[in-house]
Amino acid sequence: MIIYELICEQGHGFEGWFQDGSSFQEQLDRGLVQCPICGSDQVSQRLSTGGTLRSRGQAVPDSSGPRRDSGELLQAIREVVEKHFQNVGSDFAKVALRMHYGVEEPRNIRGTTTEAEERVLRQEGVEFLKLPLPVSDTEKPVH
Repeated sequence: MIIYELICEQGHGFEGWFQDGSSFQEQLDRGLVQCPICGSDQVSQRLSTGGTLRSRGQAVPDSSGPRRDSGELLQAIREVVEKHFQNVGSDFAKVALRMHYGVEEPRNIRGTTTEAEERVLRQEGVEFLKLPLPVSDTEKPVH
């Protein structure tokens, strides 16, 4: 596994995790690497200063892109998720399993699960990502 520091054409910095360098290049060429903030697929690697130290042992700050506070970042992530993922609500585990076994066409989904449903998804080999995003009051799940 390799982690790249990436930046989109809008200047948003983010990390990308890839099996190896050729996997990154292949996904980049296919337009599969997108900025999680704005959705742009015009992405490139940026230089990382994470391991550089000053003479007094202080880390050199990374000033290669704009900084956002965590509230802004969560709001930007929420907007991308709401725009690009279908809300299946409490049916998330059922829909994810149906897609995993080829009963339904794969698509981007989001929703809620119980701890028991999460255990089943893991046991069945279904990959998912939990995000700390509050449920929107105005949005209803699509079934």
